Amino acid sequence: MRFLTLDVFTDTPFGGNQLAVFPDATGLPEASLLQITREFNFSEVTFCYPPADPAHTRKVRIFTPQYEMPFAGHPTVGTAAALALREGALPGGSGRFVFEMGVGPVAVDVRVESEARAWAELSVAKLPEVGPTAPTINTLAEILSLEPADLVGGAYSPQAVSCGYPFLLVPIKSVKALQKARVRLDRWEQTLQRFWAPEIFVAAKDPDGGPQHWRARMFAPGIRVPEDPATGSAVAAFGGWLAMKEPKADGQFAWTIDQGVEMGRPSRLDVRAEKVAGAVTAVRVAGQAVLVTEGTLRLP
Repeated sequence: MRFLTLDVFTDTPFGGNQLAVFPDATGLPEASLLQITREFNFSEVTFCYPPADPAHTRKVRIFTPQYEMPFAGHPTVGTAAALALREGALPGGSGRFVFEMGVGPVAVDVRVESEARAWAELSVAKLPEVGPTAPTINTLAEILSLEPADLVGGAYSPQAVSCGYPFLLVPIKSVKALQKARVRLDRWEQTLQRFWAPEIFVAAKDPDGGPQHWRARMFAPGIRVPEDPATGSAVAAFGGWLAMKEPKADGQFAWTIDQGVEMGRPSRLDVRAEKVAGAVTAVRVAGQAVLVTEGTLRLP
């Protein structure tokens, strides 16, 4: 079976978030999908199939080393880049794909930038949903090996939010504190393992990049990802949540998030949100992806 690997949310190989893509997974035994994902040991692998609706581009299934996910951002952007760069799915070099995913059809605008690099922007299929009340700041600080004073309170207190996959959003007061965060697995298991949003997305404003720039990290021990270098679905939830907090009832808002810096795999994600009459009506996440390898997988 033929596969491609890409680094996603970066324009440079060996940065961003790794992804393996099987452009045509037809014929792969169902039981092998999780085994293959664990063999790559990336945070996600995608498997592409002919769409149920011929108007769509592909059916795309996303697997982590633990289980199948209904939606994730970097696999969506990376799969779009792979199909545009090597599968001839975008003859004009730019256009729109529609992927059939567990959350429903996901539209992705794509632009080929060079022989091995493409840009893509996904539009979420599910608008931001606010989840249950988050644990207390004291509890979250303990889980993250930080002081309670390091976490933001008030209107920007931690909140569980989902745009198809839930994350616990935890704003931090400084990049310095963000860099010190370490998950205490014992406390995470006691308090968050069975929570509606067990994955933790921590973010701090980074004034060096301008007023709309943030630094972020994402910890997901529940899916065997101790830390993720770029998490598009978390950034979608975060951008939607920030838009909710904007005092303007109408308008378009945009932020840039750097992630993966502490891991040595720097990533850049752009997120946009739109509001009409006080409600968030669209969230889009964009970034670049670069092709790294092409190969074949041999099954027993």
